[in-house]
Amino acid sequence: MKVCLRLHSASLAPSFADLATTAKSKHQIYISRSLDPFVNLAIEHFLLQKTPVDSTALFLYVNRPCVVIGRNQNPWLEVGLRHLRAAPRLPDSWCENGAAANLSLKEVSLVRRRSGGGTVFHDEGNVNYSVICPTADFNRDKYAEMVVRAIRQHNDRARVNERHDIVLDQAPMRSKEHLPDANDMHNTAYTCAASNLSPLKVSGSAYKLTRLRSLHHGTCLLASPHLSMIPKYLRSPAAPFLKARGIESVRSPVGNIYSNTEASQNLIRAFQRRVIEAFADLHELEREAVTVFIDTHAGTCLQHNGAWVTGYIDDAMADVPEIKRGITELRSHEWIYEQTPQFVLSSYPTKEDDRARPTIPPGLPPATRVYLEARSGTITSSRISMSADEEDANKEAANLHRVLHGKKLHQILDWQAVIDDSKAFEDSRQTAVLARWLNTLSGIDSATL
Repeated sequence: MKVCLRLHSASLAPSFADLATTAKSKHQIYISRSLDPFVNLAIEHFLLQKTPVDSTALFLYVNRPCVVIGRNQNPWLEVGLRHLRAAPRLPDSWCENGAAANLSLKEVSLVRRRSGGGTVFHDEGNVNYSVICPTADFNRDKYAEMVVRAIRQHNDRARVNERHDIVLDQAPMRSKEHLPDANDMHNTAYTCAASNLSPLKVSGSAYKLTRLRSLHHGTCLLASPHLSMIPKYLRSPAAPFLKARGIESVRSPVGNIYSNTEASQNLIRAFQRRVIEAFADLHELEREAVTVFIDTHAGTCLQHNGAWVTGYIDDAMADVPEIKRGITELRSHEWIYEQTPQFVLSSYPTKEDDRARPTIPPGLPPATRVYLEARSGTITSSRISMSADEEDANKEAANLHRVLHGKKLHQILDWQAVIDDSKAFEDSRQTAVLARWLNTLSGIDSATL
C-alpha cells in the first residue's frame, strides 16, 4: 500500500510524528526545509528517541551560518565568540533557482549539539547527514563510506580516513598498476602517505550511542563560500591561557567537494539524491521509489509504503511537543554555556598547566596576574591583581573575587563594569587595559560597547 500525503504545515507535524514512530516504519528518509539549526537538531534528537528500535532513519538538512560545538566542549576555548556576538541576523531566505541570496555572514549562531566530537562551522554550502540505527548495527565507518559513495559520483578523490572523517586526497594520481579497488572507500587513486600535500577535510563525524539506538551525523562541505572565514570563528584568543576538561577539537585543513563557490538548490538537491540512493542501495530499497519525493516543489509530501517513509519536513515540526521542548533547551544559555565542563583560565603557568603563556598586553604592570576557575560556566575561584606588592595584590584579588564569585561568565557583558564595581584598582588607565584584555579573552567585542 502506498499513501501520499500532501499536507499544509499545520497538519504536517502530527502526521510526521505518527509515521516516524509507527512500528511499521523500518526505513525512514527525511529532508528538512528548515535552515534553523535548533529546529534541525531537535528533529534529529526526536528521531533518535522515538523511531522504532529496529528501524534506520536518514535525515538530511542544511543550516544557516552557525558554529556547532560538541556536547562536552568549551565555547570559550573553541570559538571566536566576539565574532558571533557582533553580527546582525542573516535572513532565512533561500533562492530556489540559484545561489543563496547575498551569502554574507550577518549572524552566526552558537549551538551545542547533544553528540560528542569537535567544533564545526555550518552554512548554506554545507549539507548535514544523520543516520539513526540500531546500536547492534552501528559502526563508525559504515555510513561515512555510504556518503563517500555519493561524493565519488562527482569527486573521485574522496575517502574515509583513520579518524572516520571524509577527506579529499591532493596528491598526484598513482600509476595504473597501483590503483585501489573501486569499492575501497578508504583509498583513492590519489592516496599517498608520503605526499607533502595534506588531504582536505570535507566531512567530520560525531556520534551518540544509547543502549538500543545510535546516531552518526556528519557535515559535507559541498560549496561553502566562507572557507577563508572559518578560522576566525573556530579560533579563540583565550586558547593559550585556558585549560579545560572535556574534548578539544582536532584542527585540519578543509576544502569543498565542488570547485564552484556558490551552493545552489539544484546542487544541494542533486547531492541529497545521491546520498539517498546510496542509503537505498545499502538497505536494499528501490531507488526510484524512495527518491521520487525529492523533486516535489509544492507543499510537503510524506509517503508511506509498507516499511518505509520518505518526505520533506520543515519548521512546522516545532509543533511536535517533544521537538518544541528540544528547541527550547538547545536555545537556552543553560544548555549552551552552563553545560561546559570545568576549566581554568590563567595568565601564567600552573602546576596543572605548565605551558608558556603569551605576553600580557602593553599598558599592564608586569606583575599582572589573572586566574579564573569555572564550573558549569560559573566562576568558583579567581585571583586577578596588578600590584607587585603581595599584600596589595591580595587585597585587589579579594575585592574583585567578592564581585566575581558565583557569577556566570556568559552573563558578563563588559569587564569594565565588573572591575569598577569591585573598586579593586585605582589606576583608571591600567584598569581600562585590563578590562579590554579580559573582554577579549571572554569573547566580548569591546569596540561595540
